[in-house]
Amino acid sequence: MTFRPILLLSMLALVAACTSRSGQTASSAAGETPAAALSDPEATPMARALYDNLATLAPDHVLLGHQDALAYGIGWSGDDFRTDIHDAYGDHPAVFGWDLGHMGDAENIDGVPFDRMTTWAVMAYEKGGINTFSWHMRNYAAGGTAWDIDSCVEACLPGGAVNDLYLEKLDQAAAFFSGIRNENGELIPVIFRPFHEMSGGWFWWGTRSCSPEQYKELFRYTIDYLREEKGMHQLIIAYSTDVFSSPDQYMKFYPGDGYVDVMAFDDYHGLTSPESSGETVRRLEILDSLSTAHGKLMAISETGLETIPNEQWFTEVVLPALKANGSTRKAAWILFWRNGRPDHYYAPYPGHPTVPDFRQFMDDPLMVSLSELPPMYQ
Repeated sequence: MTFRPILLLSMLALVAACTSRSGQTASSAAGETPAAALSDPEATPMARALYDNLATLAPDHVLLGHQDALAYGIGWSGDDFRTDIHDAYGDHPAVFGWDLGHMGDAENIDGVPFDRMTTWAVMAYEKGGINTFSWHMRNYAAGGTAWDIDSCVEACLPGGAVNDLYLEKLDQAAAFFSGIRNENGELIPVIFRPFHEMSGGWFWWGTRSCSPEQYKELFRYTIDYLREEKGMHQLIIAYSTDVFSSPDQYMKFYPGDGYVDVMAFDDYHGLTSPESSGETVRRLEILDSLSTAHGKLMAISETGLETIPNEQWFTEVVLPALKANGSTRKAAWILFWRNGRPDHYYAPYPGHPTVPDFRQFMDDPLMVSLSELPPMYQ
């Protein structure tokens, strides 16, 4: 492992960026590309600082992320601050992924206790890291899981059959987010990624279960409620599709610039082999064009190759895709899915054949782990 301090020039650029942007809306002079800025006019100062820092680093650095990294790994669970990536590489991921599925229960959809999740999220912040939350939300209308594709969107909206229950769940989510505070009692900024992979047909909010307009209405209703009724102005909102092949396909469900801060996608297709990785490169190029036009950040919000059978996968497939050109380098982070069990994992752990290759991948100047981050909340 070779640690590389982020250049002070990056931080000097950050200072200049912070003094030149209001941080309220993605606006620009006529004919100019809008600078990335938060969509919430009442965003907290720390949320603005985090977003500006991500925007500053994004052209030159991609942050490493891992789902449920602190909660468990291969052969262990529930340690105070441990990750498989640290055990294998010597440093933790910079971005820590979590999920709100089964909100209201003691444990989330993957068996992570919500009270421990809060503790780990605060610890990640204290060590300089970033937290991002998806939500595999149950189908409240059908009494099923997120994968129950019976229509639920209209039922969640005002006047719908489960609107009261839906608001109860949003209240619970707001209470959870409100518990993630620093030692001064300030709300810690987090990335919130609701209703992801809507361009696929496997979730009740997906393309087989609702129209684009219904999806947009639910997305806006959710964010408006969390901001206006619950005061959740520390949330950085990510819009995250599944794979796509055109700008129109990506934007089909887009709820609007006032509700999105990060334009992202999940990709379990392109990054499978060197031959298919060109698909991911093309998606990143499309997303660079779109995110630049809309004044947003971009990211690969989920990816991975289950059990990582290719021992050189990180340097033969992932790294060349991220370094393909100036557009692909603009991904703010890349998050590998969880290490759930010996037949379902996406990041290396001690003794796995990919460890040497992963170390080479992380030693590339493009990639950033936890200890290499500059102060992200100032």
